[in-house]
Amino acid sequence: MAPHARLDHRNPLVFDTHELGRRPGALQRLAREISAPRDFGIQGVIGVPEGNPVELELRLESVMEGVLVTGTARATAEGECVRCLEPLELELEADFQEMFSYPDADDRGRVKAEPADDAEEDEDRLFLEDGLFDLEPVLRDAVVLALPMQPVCQEDCPGLCSQCGARLADDPDHHHDAVDIRWAALQGLAGSLEDGEKDEMSGAEAGVDEKQEK
Repeated sequence: MAPHARLDHRNPLVFDTHELGRRPGALQRLAREISAPRDFGIQGVIGVPEGNPVELELRLESVMEGVLVTGTARATAEGECVRCLEPLELELEADFQEMFSYPDADDRGRVKAEPADDAEEDEDRLFLEDGLFDLEPVLRDAVVLALPMQPVCQEDCPGLCSQCGARLADDPDHHHDAVDIRWAALQGLAGSLEDGEKDEMSGAEAGVDEKQEK
């Protein structure tokens, strides 16, 4: 979709394609380190903290319709293990490719689609603005796809004890003596019988003592 606000060339995620000169086949390679924008990842799960460095390697290729951008982003993501809730770090590498079209691409020989299809297609297309393009939406999508939806500190993380919440990785022998509820009533009955027998024995011993005293 064509942008409504003018792009700011001072934005580190805005790139200039004028050097390509709209010559099909022209190439440009760029490397840039940026600070991660806000909410850069899967919110509430894992992401690159705002302000942390993100390394970008880009390949810009001029084609008839616009500029094809291929790149890789590298950064360190931070989150929480979904099993044991311990903090974790993950080395992130996200690859992406996107076409940024010239606003007048259809006038330069591009085959036009049917009107209805063309309107729907424009909703998903990204456009150059005065030779500039904003990489942020493409980069955000690539990072989200590269991150795990359920991050773990290690593949075999045993998680937490369901009864007391202890971290099982710190104590592999951790366990609780479980009582089968099917036997709980019988154990209670056995306890009552034992108490009754003790009372009877105590009563019998008291009677013997009384006889001995007489």
